[in-house]
Amino acid sequence: MPTGRYSLHDTHDHVLLGEERFSCAPGPAGWRYVGKSYDPAGVPLGTIDLTLDSRARPLRMELRAGGWQVRGGAVDGVAWVRSDPADPTGASATEGHDRAHGFAGDSPAFLIATARLLRLAEGASARVRLVAFGGAALAPRTFDQGWTLQGLEQHPTDSGPLLVERYQVADLETGEQRELHLAGDVLLAAPGVELEELESPPNAWPSWD
Repeated sequence: MPTGRYSLHDTHDHVLLGEERFSCAPGPAGWRYVGKSYDPAGVPLGTIDLTLDSRARPLRMELRAGGWQVRGGAVDGVAWVRSDPADPTGASATEGHDRAHGFAGDSPAFLIATARLLRLAEGASARVRLVAFGGAALAPRTFDQGWTLQGLEQHPTDSGPLLVERYQVADLETGEQRELHLAGDVLLAAPGVELEELESPPNAWPSWD
């Protein structure tokens, strides 16, 4: 089970925003990622608990940040409930639904989930619609991305060769592009994200087909 730490930076001025400590692992019917984020002073910011099914769809997602909680999953697209976990009556809860393919957010987990959902062959491209929850408010925002698997490279390591996938990801509304490097179920690098620690090698992504 890979356990590690990402540092999170502003993509424009590279200021440190905090870190996310995580663990992830495949199971009999899917993959689970659990993480906690902290600001640079070590103050907790939020948590993520994401489980994907055997087709890499979001079976269950739970986010907490800024006094808000979002729970969601794949239901004819994606559906979610945003609420105040301190409100026992649920009066503040709002429900949402979109014919999107998956979720996005501040955590590197969502980049891994989208890459595995698309299952691109080398050189192939796809368009994907996502609902993002970010910041302290966890307010939903729907947007479209274009993903291209630009290349595959083998890197020697102490535990054997590591297959690294290089993706180009474009925001189809703004035209902004970024490059991601992914190995198995671990994001190695992306704009604003650096893998600082990893206690064990990434898991090869499981195939349930």
